[in-house]
Amino acid sequence: MKPVAFVTGGSRGIGLGISKQLCENGYDVAINGVRGKDQVQDVLDELRSTGADAIYCQGDIRSSDDREAIVDKLRSHYGRLNVLVNNAGVAPKERLDPLKATEESYDRVMGINLKGPYFLTQRIARWMVEQKEGDDAFSGTIVTVGSISATVVSPNRGEYCISKAGLAMHSKIWAVRLAEYDINVYEVRPGVIKTDMTSGVQEKYDRLIADGLTVQQRWGYPEDLGKAVLSLADGNFAYSTGEVIMVDGGLTIPRL
Repeated sequence: MKPVAFVTGGSRGIGLGISKQLCENGYDVAINGVRGKDQVQDVLDELRSTGADAIYCQGDIRSSDDREAIVDKLRSHYGRLNVLVNNAGVAPKERLDPLKATEESYDRVMGINLKGPYFLTQRIARWMVEQKEGDDAFSGTIVTVGSISATVVSPNRGEYCISKAGLAMHSKIWAVRLAEYDINVYEVRPGVIKTDMTSGVQEKYDRLIADGLTVQQRWGYPEDLGKAVLSLADGNFAYSTGEVIMVDGGLTIPRL
């Protein structure tokens, strides 16, 4: 019986890169997003072409009712869940000086990037504990996709940085709480990744990377994150719960 993973925001960008790696390496994968199912059918077809049982769990992770419906669908379809990947996240719609930032933008970003993952993890962690108590051989892993913005300041998107700093603590809290059940929790922290979210600043980062922003002089790609998450899900870092895995091309290495 294949292990099952659930990837929020799994139909595009980093989430899709993670979903593909998992499907190609023996996992059945459920993906989540807010778009209608007809808009992600091509993605589902691609994932299913690997032989995986891939389904779509539509819903807004900010909503308690949607989170409940998502977990109910996972339970009814698979009956089990081994891996949760908290990947869904948004940037501010408009980058603003913190002196001009709006509460509306703050609430939206924090709701999707921090509140949603925290309470979704709570709901799924309860289920994972239930599975562990029913079967000592059960293996559970929770991975949260954070950002270098947890520690690297971008003043014109302060709400985003604050949300990612919160996610860093989120992962440590769950690592400590779930350790007694042998459920490992990690944060994967990407740097500059080429996705639709960064398409509007491609020229800027092409120049910065060429000028030495990163030690490895290239963009990161969704598959780079996918390989990291796959390794964690496979248990290759079994004695490292609570750790942060940097996938940033060396961007955050202090240099003179």
